[in-house]
Amino acid sequence: MQNYLCIGGNHDGLNYPAHADEKTIQWPVSVTGRETYIRETLSLGDVAITIYRHESLTPEQVIDRLVEHYKAWCVNMPGGRR
Repeated sequence: MQNYLCIGGNHDGLNYPAHADEKTIQWPVSVTGRETYIRETLSLGDVAITIYRHESLTPEQVIDRLVEHYKAWCVNMPGGRR
């Protein structure tokens, strides 16, 4: 099993160990709830990563979240741009 990044929902930013053939995963939420994450491949040129996106997000929203996260990371790192 390999770890995959979950984006969105209550488990945003957490890694989940999943089998390579799992198309969806479900994480427990609270006592009776469950959240569904859908397998997606994000690629740019000839580089690709596999993530699990929350069912409420579109692929475009996932990209927007990733971009905003890295913008904030660059600004807040020691010596980062302000």
